Amino acid sequence: MRALPAWVEVDLDALAVNIAEVRRRVGARTKILLIVKADAYGHGSVEVAREAVRDGVHMLGVATVDEGKELRAAGIEAALLVLSPVLRDEIPGILDFELRTTIPDLEFARALSEAARARGKLVPVHLEVDTGMGRSGLDPEQAIDVVLQTSRLPGILVEGVYTHFPVSDTDVEFTRTQLGRFLDIVTRLRQAGVDPPLVHASNTAAILQVSAAHLDMVRPGGMLYGCLPDPVLGYPEGLRRVMSFHARLVQVRHLPAGWSISYGRDYVTTRDTVVGVVPVGYGHGLSRAYSGGSVLYRGRRVPILGRVTMDMTLVDLSGFERPEVGEPIVIFGRQGDEEITVDEIGARTGVIGYEVLCGISKRVVRVYKRHGSAQTMRGLTGVRTLLPASRVGEE
Repeated sequence: MRALPAWVEVDLDALAVNIAEVRRRVGARTKILLIVKADAYGHGSVEVAREAVRDGVHMLGVATVDEGKELRAAGIEAALLVLSPVLRDEIPGILDFELRTTIPDLEFARALSEAARARGKLVPVHLEVDTGMGRSGLDPEQAIDVVLQTSRLPGILVEGVYTHFPVSDTDVEFTRTQLGRFLDIVTRLRQAGVDPPLVHASNTAAILQVSAAHLDMVRPGGMLYGCLPDPVLGYPEGLRRVMSFHARLVQVRHLPAGWSISYGRDYVTTRDTVVGVVPVGYGHGLSRAYSGGSVLYRGRRVPILGRVTMDMTLVDLSGFERPEVGEPIVIFGRQGDEEITVDEIGARTGVIGYEVLCGISKRVVRVYKRHGSAQTMRGLTGVRTLLPASRVGEE
């Protein structure tokens, strides 16, 4: 069996625990739309979707038609909602792969209606009301008219209306103001005779902080992967981190004092230094801005020397007894009593933890674990089922 030089472990049991924690918080009557866009925040959308369906998630959310196609091609039959606006040229894909879509305006709704009617199909759609996000969606003063007109078009079923919260992690009062605006529009729609069965608003932070916004369905993203949009929220006791990032030493070098390390010669040794070569760089998703950070080796933090490069990162192993090629390194995750989190890496590199997760490239093999054992792995050469005796990090 060949040892992997770099891999991430995705703990499907932890994902199931997090789904159950969302269910506990929102109650049995509120449906869950699990966000699997951006390859499920880097975790692997197909594998995450399968686990989510197994755990009773009602719907899956993607950002593009192609993300929906990928899931359908893998045999995922669950309801899929494309949350971002799409082009009219993508309407055939919506119909071919039986995707739900968000209606950005009446022109798109009419084009979708015409295409659906030509095929004899009924397409469930959702409409987003912009109550303060200022991104996509319908202006509040136009929303009622657009929803009403869309509901009258043949071939279209208005299944849901929703809004999105930009600061539900840091400004609960503004979030409650948004919720009030949104619910007023929903009330007026119902008075006009349109009663969508799925009214939804809550993202991760709102699930944690604004129970009044749970409504018919919630849209958890980061929290299902054990990551939060802002450290101000704290880390809920019921959540578990799903992904960890691992590598193995591929070379151990002994460099003298006065030797420069990596591009730019930013770091020069001041003593004889044992340097470990880790086969992970920004081409794998470890940001160049993390230069000067730490990784874990033998359960201890060791510093990164010089700049993170595209394919390799150099670490100081001085003081350890006989470091050897093949020994494990943890980029983020736990090793012994120490842990490095994606939030810590994000804080050092100036991004949120979500971006760290999404940045893990496809050159990094994903190893999927259940009950502590590796089950399958996905890399550039495809998906493999592992033998029961396989160890994590080997294939």
